[in-house]
Amino acid sequence: MKRIIERAGSAKRFDLEAVETGLRAAVLAAGAKALEGLLRGVGCGRRSEAVMCSCGARMQSTGLAAKPLLTILGEVAFTRSRYECPACGASRHPGDEELGVSGTSRSPGLQRMMSRAGHRDTFKEGREDLRVYAGVTVSAKDVERVAEKVGAEMEAWSAKERIALLAAEAQEGARLAAKTIPIMYIEYDGTGVPMVPAAVQGRKGKQKDGSAKTREAKLGCVFTQTGVDDEGRPARDPASTTFVGAIETAEHFGERIYAEALRRGLNHAAKVVVLADGAPWIRGLAQMHFPQAIQIIDLYHAKEHVADPAKMLWPNDEKQCHRNRLRWWTDLEEGKIENIIRAAQKQTPSKDLADNVRREINYLSENKDRMRYAACRDQDLFVGSGVVEAGCKSVIGKRLKQSGMEWSVRGANAIISLRCMHLSGRVEEFWESRCA
Repeated sequence: MKRIIERAGSAKRFDLEAVETGLRAAVLAAGAKALEGLLRGVGCGRRSEAVMCSCGARMQSTGLAAKPLLTILGEVAFTRSRYECPACGASRHPGDEELGVSGTSRSPGLQRMMSRAGHRDTFKEGREDLRVYAGVTVSAKDVERVAEKVGAEMEAWSAKERIALLAAEAQEGARLAAKTIPIMYIEYDGTGVPMVPAAVQGRKGKQKDGSAKTREAKLGCVFTQTGVDDEGRPARDPASTTFVGAIETAEHFGERIYAEALRRGLNHAAKVVVLADGAPWIRGLAQMHFPQAIQIIDLYHAKEHVADPAKMLWPNDEKQCHRNRLRWWTDLEEGKIENIIRAAQKQTPSKDLADNVRREINYLSENKDRMRYAACRDQDLFVGSGVVEAGCKSVIGKRLKQSGMEWSVRGANAIISLRCMHLSGRVEEFWESRCA
């Protein structure tokens, strides 16, 4: 550091950037040296309690073993005791367990930095960000491994929490709770994620040959509403949105979104609203897990189901199609779904479109009670599922659907968990749980 200062003072032109970079490197090197000294003696020496193997046998010390440890300050040498099981041959390093570096050469602080970098952008960009912002040199593959490892740990942590929430709910059963949350919204949807060939082998998809290139990631969100804005429109409570998601069956996702609603205070909500499109799996989960909720089909999706039969009934008369579509949209906004159904049933579609028209009419008939938009607006409720649709883009699409990307189910789920945790503001909670 002294040489850097002397060199800067003797230079004809003061290069601030070079001095900054040099001083940072010197400070980090000094910090790494100090940390190395602090770690000396940690995890080695005689222990007051026996070190036991998972097989039940008492392990024996085999002496000291060195391990290079990469930290946010740089690489440091870490020497600790090694124990081996005489029964099964397994080994343990209690010092690694004490520091939280079992099975890795990255410190917890660096793991945290790398997982954050990996969740935000491509692993290559994450590597560059770490180099520029933190002076840490790692490979893109390192960022990928750590980000997916931490994401998997976050998923395991949230799964443990989910099991506890569902078990507590089952044990307590129906109970009265103070209604401290005016309105709770639950939204969920699905979006395709590009997968490696092995992850879609034998699955049906939208390709010309019937094969699939993607798997559906299900994403859900929970948020609350206390009132309306200055213009009288429903207003989402600031920082109240949390996300959960994974590539999994509807059954497992149902437990995931239900547990998140419980965690957020489902039993304390005076009014619960499930707002989504009318897909059968979405409707089924709402009926199973949220039977007390007001169910609303997203207005934009409903408009599509009104516009489509208009196109089919008047395929060659654009003015008539446009006129009826606008009239039906007005009926839809007013919640008069029966008017639309009756008007559509009076028309005679062409033979090749008859089945499609009948399908749309059946959709409107089955979901009419979820489309009473005038009544919803009278209660100051949202009628659009824009929050979860934006979430599908920001949580999943922005990170997992970039050009050329292909994911394994394990890798995709780890990054989805990582992003949900970050965008839900729960990262600190997770890291604190690791230190408990």
